[in-house]
Amino acid sequence: MKRLIVFVLVLAVFAGTAFASGAPEGGGITLMQNKPEIDAMLQEYGAIWSESSGVDITIKSVGGGSGADMGQQLRADYAAGEMPDIFTIDGIESYKEWESLILDLSDEPWVDETAVAFTVDGKVYGMPVAVEGWGMAYNADVLKAAGVDPASLVNYDAYVDAFAKIDAMKGQLGLDSVVSMAASAEMGWVTAHHNFNSLLSAGLPYGDLSVVNDLLAGNVDQRRLSEYADWVELLFTYADPTVLTTGNYDAQVGAFATGKAAFLHQGNWTDPNMAAANAGFDMAFAPHGALHSDTDGIFVAAPSFYVINAESDNIAAAKQYLRDLVETEAGQNYMVNEAGMIPAFANVSLNPAGQLSRSVQEWAAQGKVYSWSQYYFSGEFRDGTLAPIYNQFATGQIDKARFMALLTEAFGSL
Repeated sequence: MKRLIVFVLVLAVFAGTAFASGAPEGGGITLMQNKPEIDAMLQEYGAIWSESSGVDITIKSVGGGSGADMGQQLRADYAAGEMPDIFTIDGIESYKEWESLILDLSDEPWVDETAVAFTVDGKVYGMPVAVEGWGMAYNADVLKAAGVDPASLVNYDAYVDAFAKIDAMKGQLGLDSVVSMAASAEMGWVTAHHNFNSLLSAGLPYGDLSVVNDLLAGNVDQRRLSEYADWVELLFTYADPTVLTTGNYDAQVGAFATGKAAFLHQGNWTDPNMAAANAGFDMAFAPHGALHSDTDGIFVAAPSFYVINAESDNIAAAKQYLRDLVETEAGQNYMVNEAGMIPAFANVSLNPAGQLSRSVQEWAAQGKVYSWSQYYFSGEFRDGTLAPIYNQFATGQIDKARFMALLTEAFGSL
């Protein structure tokens, strides 16, 4: 699997080609997606595509701390008879919810250009939106000034030493905090999705579901959980209390982008934010220190997948929209140059300019990647059960022992 991901991220085996869209004229399609940070770019591309195809497209962006939840919105739209023609799923649990409405896309031409399409029983149902990755983003200039070697940050103890050293130098380094971390109610996707994945896959071979399967069965490795709880506590201890407990996405990312935090718990999707803030420092990813043993890799996968509503009256236009994202110059330019995404398709020769996206590509090229396994747990469990536990820990309502006990109880209730 590692080799497949490296293939997707690194090889450019064909030159990108452009050709006119063959979508049917007239009518209109609706697309709902879960990455508000790319909404402006996607809207602009939608206008370009509509003009060339003759098909109107309405784009709705929900989720990601924007005050709405993708699953809730889809359920509301379904009940109202307004299900979008194209929407995104994030993994197997959301696929199961909408399985009866998701069209088989196995015969689409872009399937042969990607190794990370969403598949079930050998059939392709979802087109990867991009390839993304996260670790601990770091300000290389700050680490250099503090005498911290980012290559050493491969385990918990190394982070303990680094955080303490940088914290003691905050004044001279111009920092408000060591880590920009958010655990507010609206930012549960940072804690109960991304941070949670450290427990699930850090240090394991790509695709290894041993921890996932144990937890789904209610079996909790208390040693692994204890080491993971140490990591969560360390992040919370060295975070800005205001950003940690009440900060939104902009507050969390902004603290790092403006040089007020040495580390950021986010992924390469923040590259556009860095560009907008004119962040003038070198940055890259280091692994999470979620275990006391070395975890020399970051988390890399497709974050979400476009699927087509099988009951749509606009299937031909929806298929053409997805094809054009991959096959046309305008689509490729949107994905890579405008939205700053790492393309998941081998025929796309463009590379993103963002430093964090380039860092993801470098880790993947070395095969130092861990799985995204959080989506084997339902959104309801992550957002409704786990996220409040992280929030209680962050706000001091519970201590580490209680944090571990509540997580253990939660897994036992699955």
